[in-house]
Amino acid sequence: MQNKLRTVRARISGRVQGVSYRVWTRGEAVRLELTGWVRNEDDGTVTAIFRGAQISVAVMIERLWQGPRGAAVSKVEIEDIELGDTPADFRIAP
Repeated sequence: MQNKLRTVRARISGRVQGVSYRVWTRGEAVRLELTGWVRNEDDGTVTAIFRGAQISVAVMIERLWQGPRGAAVSKVEIEDIELGDTPADFRIAP
């Protein structure tokens, strides 16, 4: 059942703003052929929606702990969600 789609919301905490975390996340998501978006939150966290093959989403979740050089991830919260519409690509949201 590797082809079954999964959609998750991720909330990443730690030093994840001001270190190009969103740009890095977009690059990783594109490589894994995921759709969705990523954005900075006012509280200093980063939120992302990922949709794609279950295995690709699982790999992305693991990669979120790494982040780009300069990032220091302290927490990754994952929630499976039912989401009707996601972008046809992966975007950095305002």
